[in-house]
Order: sequence, then C-alpha cells, then structure tokens
Amino acid sequence: MNKTILVTGGTGFIGSHTTVELQEAGYDVVIIDNLSNSKKEVVDGIEKITGIRPAFEQVDCCDMDALENVFRKYPNITGIIHFAASKAVGESVEKPLLYYRNNITSLINLLELMPKYDVKGIIFSSSCTVYGQPTEENLPVTENAPIQKALSPYGNTKQINEEIIQDYIHSGAPVKSVILRYFNPIGAHPSGLIGELPNGVPMNLIPFVTQTAIGIRKQLKIFGNDYNTPDGTCIRDYIYVVDLAKAHVKAMDRVLNVPDTDPVEIFNIGTGRGLSTLEVVEGFEKATGVKLNWEYAPRREGDIEKVWGNVDKANKVLGWKADADIEDVLRSAWKWQKKLREDGIQ
Repeated sequence: MNKTILVTGGTGFIGSHTTVELQEAGYDVVIIDNLSNSKKEVVDGIEKITGIRPAFEQVDCCDMDALENVFRKYPNITGIIHFAASKAVGESVEKPLLYYRNNITSLINLLELMPKYDVKGIIFSSSCTVYGQPTEENLPVTENAPIQKALSPYGNTKQINEEIIQDYIHSGAPVKSVILRYFNPIGAHPSGLIGELPNGVPMNLIPFVTQTAIGIRKQLKIFGNDYNTPDGTCIRDYIYVVDLAKAHVKAMDRVLNVPDTDPVEIFNIGTGRGLSTLEVVEGFEKATGVKLNWEYAPRREGDIEKVWGNVDKANKVLGWKADADIEDVLRSAWKWQKKLREDGIQ
C-alpha cells in the first residue's frame, strides 16, 4: 500500500507542484485547502499531469473540528507537508493579526493531531525571511546563520512556527520534522497545466511580470533602485518551483524512511545564486522576446535588500539539487500565463 501524505495548501502554487511530484514518486496524496488564494480546478490540472486525481477536501486548517475530520476520513496519513499560510510580506504589514492567527493556529492544530492519528513526520514550509537581512559575511546564507529580527509579520510567523516545532518535538512528541527554508519560487510546470494563480493583484514578482506582459497590468513597478547592490535593485535567490517540489519529496522520504536522523532538521532550498529584480525583468524579456512596460517605484516596507542561499547541506544530505536554467524557468511562467488567457481565466 502506498503511503499517504496530507498536503495542506495543496491547490496553491508550491503545493500543487509538490502534489504532482509526490504522486509521481508513488505516494497517495490528500489535499486540504480553504481556497482563499487558489482554485479547486487546480486538482484537474494535477490529474491531467499524473493520471491520478488526489483526494481534495475544502478545509481551513484553523478549524480544528473540520481538520480532525480529515484525519478520521483518511486514517492512513503517515506524513504532512504544511504549506497552508498567508504569504504576502506587504499584506502582513497591513494585516498582522490575520497573519498571526492563520499561520500559527494552523500549525498548532496539525501538531496536536499528529500523535493522536499516528502521523510520523511533518515537512514545514519555512522561508529565507527568517534570516532577515544577513550581514555581508553571512552571504550566501547557511542554515547556521543568525536568525534576525523579522522585518514583517509574515517573516515573524515563520520564525515562531519553527520554534513551535522545535519546542514541541523537544518536549518528547513522537514526531519528526524537516524544516525547509526556501527562497523565491518561480516558474510553472512544463506541461503548462499548473502554475502560480494569485487571486487579485499579484504580490510576487513573476506573476506581475507575466500579467504585465500579457496586458492585464498596465505597468510593472520595481520597488527601489537605490539599494546597495550592483544595479540598485533587490537581490533574491529564485528557485524553479518544480525543483523546490522535488526537495519536499526528498525531505518526506528522509523523515519517513531514514532511521536515526535528528528529530528536527533544517535545510536551505535555493539555487545558491542571487539575481536582482532588474536581471529577472531583463531575463524575461530576453527569454520570451516580450518587452515589458516597467518603471522604478519607491522602496516597499518589509523588503530585504539582498539574500541568497548556501545550499550545500541540501545537496549533500538530501541528495537534491536545483538545476533548472533561469531562461527556461521564465519561459515556463510565460507559457502558463498564455494558457490562462486561452482558458479565459486571466
């Protein structure tokens, strides 16, 4: 019998791609999502890619009764990958209580239910935001770099959740966890059947780029051109979402199948290379041949100047590596945007 993995936020951008990779690796998947920032039709795309329809339950992880009903309905769940969270830095500055309530309560509920339903391991979707703005000597940032005071409530929820997991397991809870601190996921599945589909105005760079390219947005704004970087724009480590999804499968394999590992392990998941916002915009134009209407705008509160990861630990311990070409990744995002247009979605 295949092992069953619960994927929270599984119709979201990273969750849907991870569901595909889990199914292709032989796992059964149960998705739960409250559809606050995704659409149920994503399940159709997953089925078209893999030939397998994952179970889907429209549930909010903050609703303990509804969440527990999922574990009752699917008693064979052996692992959890927890994506479900509000994730926009700017919005978290404006609505901090929403972020604290949603992001922290959901994790506590899952952890509380794990021993009761004999769930062995949880992969937690963390973020490089826990490093804040690393000092120059800590770039590229390793897992041992100091945790900085968060620059946004979103980043703070990731820090707090990491501490909750570590405190809970330290208390003797019979579960294991891998915490994945990842950088900036971009792109879409090569099939063009799933990708990033934000509700409303995109908060992330690439969907705004592709929506500008296709005419949904009049203009792309690059927030800040006076940072201490070579071209004045922010630098990030942009990782292909399919590579990122594969890292979650490796992590789940490790939690469930490798004995004598530490009960909590932390890995950076990125490319190990930083690209500036301007480089990404110009790279998109080069990869697709589409010129973008863009301008510089003032800095945005909560944004970090520059961060990229040292990913040696994930390469060696998980046996995982990000190897996608950035131009191919940007073309995949453009293919997805055009598919949305063909389908009359955007």
